[in-house]
Amino acid sequence: MTVKEKIALFPHSPGVYRYYDAEGNVIYVGKAKDLHKRVAQYFVPAERLTRKTAIMVSKIADAQYSVVDSEADALLLENNLIKQYKPRYNILLKDSKTYPWICISYDDFPKVFLTRRVDRKQGRYFGPYSNVMHARALIELFRSLYPLRSCNHKITSDVILKHKIRPCLDFHIGRCNGPCVGAVSLEDYNANIDEIAALLKGGKSRIIARYRTLMEEAASRLEFEQAQIYKDKMQSISNHYAKSVISASADMDLDVFTIITDASDAYGNFLRLREGSIIQSLNLGFKLGIEEPQESVLSTFIEEIRSKFGELSREVVVPFLPDADFQGVSFHIPARGDKLSLLELSAKNAREMRFNAMKQKEHTDLDNFNRKVVEELRDALGMTELPQHIECFDNSNIQGTNPVASCVVFRGGKPSKSDYRHFNIKTVVGANDYASMKEVVNRRYSRMLAENPDDLPQLIVIDGGKGQLAFAYEALSELGITDKLTVVGLAKRLEEVIRIGDPYPLFLDRNSQALKLLQRVRDEAHHFGITHHRNLRSKSQIDSALRHIKGVGEKMEERLLLHFGSVARIAAASEEDIARITGPKLARTLKTELNNGKE
Repeated sequence: MTVKEKIALFPHSPGVYRYYDAEGNVIYVGKAKDLHKRVAQYFVPAERLTRKTAIMVSKIADAQYSVVDSEADALLLENNLIKQYKPRYNILLKDSKTYPWICISYDDFPKVFLTRRVDRKQGRYFGPYSNVMHARALIELFRSLYPLRSCNHKITSDVILKHKIRPCLDFHIGRCNGPCVGAVSLEDYNANIDEIAALLKGGKSRIIARYRTLMEEAASRLEFEQAQIYKDKMQSISNHYAKSVISASADMDLDVFTIITDASDAYGNFLRLREGSIIQSLNLGFKLGIEEPQESVLSTFIEEIRSKFGELSREVVVPFLPDADFQGVSFHIPARGDKLSLLELSAKNAREMRFNAMKQKEHTDLDNFNRKVVEELRDALGMTELPQHIECFDNSNIQGTNPVASCVVFRGGKPSKSDYRHFNIKTVVGANDYASMKEVVNRRYSRMLAENPDDLPQLIVIDGGKGQLAFAYEALSELGITDKLTVVGLAKRLEEVIRIGDPYPLFLDRNSQALKLLQRVRDEAHHFGITHHRNLRSKSQIDSALRHIKGVGEKMEERLLLHFGSVARIAAASEEDIARITGPKLARTLKTELNNGKE
C-alpha cells in the first residue's frame, strides 16, 4: 500500500500523525483536529508547498497515526513524541540546559535550597528560574528573614530527645533557630516555611500586610523591639521585590507569551505574574524544520512552558491566538493598558534573545573561519600538526639606539594579547639583528621550558630573512626543541616564506588566507615592537634632559613633569616657579642647564 493510499484511510478524528523515511526514522510529528484533512494537505502538487515542506514530503516512505480524545491530548502527545524522536523537520527546542529550582523538602523540619535536579518525591519545587542570580537572591532573602537550618541531618522527634546532634555555628550566630536541639517547635518552624512557600507563589502582598498588622499590634502593646523586627522583615520583602521583579499597576494573576519567528528559528518569551508582580520569566529558542505557521509555533511554546512550569494561569495574554485549545485557559489579545505593556515587555525580551542568538552565530561563524584559515596554513607549510598556537618575533632599533624585540602570540587564529612580551636586549652591543634574535628566542623558550613546557607553540614566525631565521633556529637547536615545532621566516620584500633546509623560498598565493594570517601576525609583532621602542626612546630623552642634571633624581623628575607637563615648559618657566617644586638652588641649576641646551 502506498503512502497516499494509507493516508486516505486516516480517520476524521483528533490525533497525532508521524511520517517515516525509507530507513524507518521518524522525520516529522504533527497534531490535528482532523487527521484525515490535515495529512491530505501535504500530498498536493509540489508547487503548492513551500520549499522545505516539499523536500520533507519527497522523503516520506510511511505514515502512521494515533487517535486521542481531544485536541489538548493531541498537543501533549505531539510534544512528548517530538522530545522522544527529535524529528528532523519538527520544531525542536534549542535550549537543552537545566534550570534552577527552589525546593522545600518534605522533612519534619524542611530545608529550603537551590537545585537543578527535580525529584517530586523529595519536596515541593518552585520555578524553574531562568536567572540563577534571582533564585540565589531569593534564598538569601529567606535566610535573612527566617533562621532556617541548612544542614543535611535527618531531624526527628527521636533525634531531638536523644540529643544525637550538636548545634552548628549557624545556631550560635543566629542564622538557624536550632530544630536539632529542640530550640524551636515544629509549629513555629513550619510557620516560617509556609510564609516562604507563599512568597514563592507570589503572595508578597499578603505577607507584607500580615507583618504590618503584627507591627502595629506590637507597637500598641509598647513592644517596640518586636515591632521593629516586623518592620525590618516587611521592608526586606518590599525591597527585594522592588529590585527583582517588575510590578504592574493592578494586581493580576496571568501568563504572557510572545513568539517571534524567522525563516528557520523562533524565539519565545514567557512571563508569569502573581498579584501584579512578575515572578517567573523564561526565554526559549526553537529550530523550525519546515515552514510552520506562527500559531502552531506559539502552541508548541505554550505546551513546552506548561510541561516545565505546570498548569497555566486561567488568563493568558498573547499577541495572536494559538492553533490549539488549552482547557481552562482564556486567551486575551490586549489593545491597551497594562496588559499591552506586559505584552510589549515580553516581545522586547524575545527580540533581545534573537539579537543575542545572531551575535552568537556570528561569533561561531568567525571561530569556524579562523579554524579553516589555520588548517589552510598548516597545509601550505606542510605541517603535520595544526598551528593553533603561533608566536612571532621582531627586532626594533633605530640608528642603533635602544635595541628591543617583541613577541606576539596568536591562538586559534586570533591575537592573545595577554601573552604578548617585550624584550630589552641585554647581551648584544649595537645594532646586531642576528645576535639579538638568537638572544630573545633563547630567553623566551628557555623560560617556557622551565615554567610551562606543555605550552610550546606549533609554529614560530621570524620577521626577517635567512639570517634572522638561521640564528633563531640555532637558539632552538641549543634548547633541543627543533623537533617539537616548526619555525619559518617571513621576508618583507616579496612576502616569501623561508624554511630551514630549503634553498628556495615558498611563495604563497597573495590572496590566500594562510598568507594573510602570516602577514597579520608579522605586522602585529612589528607594531607592538615599534610602540615599545618609541616609549623607550622618549624615556631616554627625558632622562638625558632632566635626570642627568646634578640633583635631579627619579622622584624629582616625576614631580617636575607632573607639575609642568614637559621639559620644554620647565625650561620656559621662571626660576621662582621652579623653586616652588625644587628649592632655589636646584631651580637655578635647572634654568642654566636647560637653557644652555645641555642634556
